[in-house]
Amino acid sequence: MTDSHHETLVYRLSQILVKLNQGLKLDPKALADEFKVNLRTIQRDLNERFAYLPLEKLDGHYRLNPTFLGKLSTKDIERFASLAGVRGLFPSLSDDFLRDIFDDRMQGPLLVKGHNYEDLRGKEKLFGALEKAIYDRKQVTFDYAKEGSLKAYAEIAPYKLINHKGIWYLTALDADKLKSFSFSKIQHMKVLDTCFEWDASLDSKISNDDGIWHSDTQREVVLKASPEVAGYFKRRKLIGNQVIEKELSDGSLIISAKVSHDNQILPIVRYWIPNLTIISPDSLQAEMDKGLKAYLER
Repeated sequence: MTDSHHETLVYRLSQILVKLNQGLKLDPKALADEFKVNLRTIQRDLNERFAYLPLEKLDGHYRLNPTFLGKLSTKDIERFASLAGVRGLFPSLSDDFLRDIFDDRMQGPLLVKGHNYEDLRGKEKLFGALEKAIYDRKQVTFDYAKEGSLKAYAEIAPYKLINHKGIWYLTALDADKLKSFSFSKIQHMKVLDTCFEWDASLDSKISNDDGIWHSDTQREVVLKASPEVAGYFKRRKLIGNQVIEKELSDGSLIISAKVSHDNQILPIVRYWIPNLTIISPDSLQAEMDKGLKAYLER
C-alpha cells in the first residue's frame, strides 16, 4: 500500500466516521459518488473496515447505534480511521481490539478518562422516534420531568438532538421560544401528524451556538484566569464563545465570552475558584458572591 493510497483511504474513512458520529444515515451509493470510488469499496469500508463499530442497517442505509453518538473526538476519528485503514497489515488489530478502543464502557485493558457519557440503553426507541420526527419535521408532545413534577409540552417543533459534554439534549421551538430539554427527562412523547415550518436560519443558529443555551440576546462577560490555570484556557475553550483578550506579564489571562444565560459562566467559575474571577459585569459577580455565601451558611 503506497503512502498516497493510504492517505486517501484514511481521509475517506475519517469523513465517514465524522458522518456516523454526527448521527447521519449513510447511503453507500451516495458515499461512492462523493468519494469517487465504486460501491464495492464503500461496502467494504462499512462491513469490513468498520466491523468493530456498532452499526445499524435499515433499508440499505447505515447509522451508528444512538448510544454511541457523539463519543468520538477529532483525534479519536483520526486514530480509528488510521487503524481501520492498515488493519490488514497487522494481525494484532483484531475486531475485539478496535472495539475495546471504541467502547469505553467495556472492561478491557484500555482506560479512557473524560466525560461519562449518558447511557441511553432502554431509550433507543424514543431516541429513534424523536430523530425521525426531526427529519420529517413533525411536531411532538411530551411530559418533561422538572423539579419533582411533570410539565406538559404541546406542539413542540424539534430541531436538533445535541450531545453536550456527554449528555443528550433536544433543542426545540416551543411557540416562538427556542428551548433545550434534557433527553433523559422526556416522557410519554407522541409524534403528531402536524408538520412545522422549518426555519433554515434558526437551524444554522442552533448549529453555531456554543453550548445548549439559546437566546436572541447575549451579554459579554469578562474574566481573569490566574497563571496557575491559564494553560488550561489556552489549550482549549473551557467557556462557550471564549476569547483570550490579553495575556498579562505575570502569565494571567483576560478572557471574554458572550453568554445567553448565567449558568454558562457561574458553574465554571465555581469549579476554578480561586483561580478564575469575574471582572464584569458586577451583577454577575454579586450573584456569584450571593451563592457562595448561601453555601457557607448552610
